[in-house]
Amino acid sequence: MHKRNSGAVMLAAGLLAMTAVPALAQTAQETRQQQTAQLPVCAKPLGTISVIEPEDAVNWWTGQQLPAPSKLIKVFVNKSRCFTLVDRGAGMAAAQYERGLAADGDLRGGSNIGKGQVKAADYVLIPDLIAQNSNAGGNAIGGLLGGLVGGNAGALIGGLNLKKKTADVVLTVTDVRSSEQVAMAEGSAKKTDIGWGTSAGLFSGSGFGAAGVGGYANTEIGQVITLAYLQAYTDLIAQLGGLPDNASAANVSQALRVTKPARLLANAKGTGSAVRDLDPGMLLYPTGAKEGMMWEVEDELGNKGWVNSTMTELAK
Repeated sequence: MHKRNSGAVMLAAGLLAMTAVPALAQTAQETRQQQTAQLPVCAKPLGTISVIEPEDAVNWWTGQQLPAPSKLIKVFVNKSRCFTLVDRGAGMAAAQYERGLAADGDLRGGSNIGKGQVKAADYVLIPDLIAQNSNAGGNAIGGLLGGLVGGNAGALIGGLNLKKKTADVVLTVTDVRSSEQVAMAEGSAKKTDIGWGTSAGLFSGSGFGAAGVGGYANTEIGQVITLAYLQAYTDLIAQLGGLPDNASAANVSQALRVTKPARLLANAKGTGSAVRDLDPGMLLYPTGAKEGMMWEVEDELGNKGWVNSTMTELAK
């Protein structure tokens, strides 16, 4: 009798151990999904940003009846308040049209539309798929067909597998002044990630439809892509926590162009011999030091000296 009880206890313990492993795995998956399905919210913007599509992109989203991924990322930016979003798409085109009317004198007086009002983008954010098609065979053709017609004809499009409902994406941020790529983040998601508590809350009442990106909330592949981009965006914001408060001031000053014959002086007072003569059209690079109208600059040969700022203009 003692042996039977002992065997039953061992069997029960074994069964408990076998069921505990899937339970632990499920808990880990839930935890991971909850971490990636929560949109980060910033206390203040990290700067201004525009969102554009990659130049070499195949329009894979049209075959899936999805809006461009840039529209999805703009929703993230607006909801997270981590950047001030500047429009470089249809909104900008409409604004330029209004500016054309103002320039032609067609707008009413006091319209206050003119030069020097457009806010600059500090950064550019580009959403893309991770390129996984390394050969020039069937996969590359499948990617092309998938972008055009969708369905099973193009089951594998870069980092998007339509049959398995998986997505591997990347986000890159470039500083528009220095052209430096200041951050890159990857994200991945699969069909089984959909439906965990937090991700379900992400799509319900998300306002995606009102933002024009309802397809990303209403379709399985759209939700998978959304979760992948959200994971990348969350990582991206963590990387960008050390950005300067003022991106314009943190970058090298804009170059100056000499507008009339001038001299590069040895000091701001203009005493002593000149370092060199300056011809119109030459570029000078401010060091940041100023004394009244005199600016300290370097020329393209590395000569340093002072120039009267009235002899220059900002190079554009």
